[in-house]
Amino acid sequence: MDFIKTTEQDSHYNNLETMSVSELLVNINNEDKTVPLAVEKALPQIEKLIHQIVSKLKIGGRLFYIGAGTSGRLGILDASECPPTFGVSHNLVIGLIAGGDTAIRKAVEFAEDSITLGWQDLQSHNITDNDIVVGIAASGTTPYVISALEMCNKNNIITGCITCNGDSPLSKTSQFPIEVIVGPEFVTGSSRMKAGTAQKMVLNMITTTTMIQLGHIKGNKMVDMQLSNNKLVDRGIKMIISELNISEKEAEKLLNAYKSVRLAIKNYKNGNK
Repeated sequence: MDFIKTTEQDSHYNNLETMSVSELLVNINNEDKTVPLAVEKALPQIEKLIHQIVSKLKIGGRLFYIGAGTSGRLGILDASECPPTFGVSHNLVIGLIAGGDTAIRKAVEFAEDSITLGWQDLQSHNITDNDIVVGIAASGTTPYVISALEMCNKNNIITGCITCNGDSPLSKTSQFPIEVIVGPEFVTGSSRMKAGTAQKMVLNMITTTTMIQLGHIKGNKMVDMQLSNNKLVDRGIKMIISELNISEKEAEKLLNAYKSVRLAIKNYKNGNK
C-alpha cells in the first residue's frame, strides 16, 4: 500500500476566514475531540514501547526523544518536566531537536532535512545500546529523525517513534512504532494542532507510566518531586501530613530537615523524628 500522508490532506473545512470566532472555536473543538479516540486505538503500541523503555532505564540506560519543529519541542518539554516532577536526573530523559537549542524558540531553516545531524546529536551524548531512542514526527517523513533511527538500528540501539500517519517511513524504520492517526488538520497541514495534541498525550503517557513503574510515585503522590517553589513545598507538607497523620508544624520540620517528601516519610517511620 502506498504511503498516504493524512496530516497533509485538505481540511474538512473551508472558507475559514468567513467564520465567526464562535464558529471557529466550535469547529476546532470538534476536531480536537477526535484526538483521544485516536490515541486509544494506539494504546497497544504505546504499551509495547513503554515496556522497552522501562527495561532500559532499569539497567541504567536513558530515554532520548528526537524530533524537529513542533515535534522536537514537545519532546524537549516532556523531558524537561521529568526532573521536577519525579526527582530524576536531567540526564535520564533527554530531548533533542533539529537545529539545536536555537530551534526551541525559532525555526532553523532546513535543519530537519539533514541526514547526518540527528546521529551526530545523539553521539554528542555518548549514546550506547543501554539507551533507547524515540523519534517524534507527525508526518513520519522527517529526514533528521529517520536517519538518526537508522543509525541507532545499526548500532543495536532500540528505537521507537510517535507519528500521526500510518505506514510512514519513520514507522517502518522504528522497531516499536506508535501511530496515532488523527486525520486532516482544521487548518490544512498545520500539524501543531491535532497531531501536536496527540503527541503530547502520548508523551505524557510514556513518561508518567515509566516513572510509576520505576517507583517514583507512592500511592498517587509525587514523593520524589523537586521542592523548587513554595507551591511544591506546601504540597510536600500536605503529603507528609496525609501519610504520617502528624501536625503541619511537624511535617514542615521534617521536610526542612530531609529536603525530600520520600526521605521525610521514611526517616519518620524509622524513628528519626
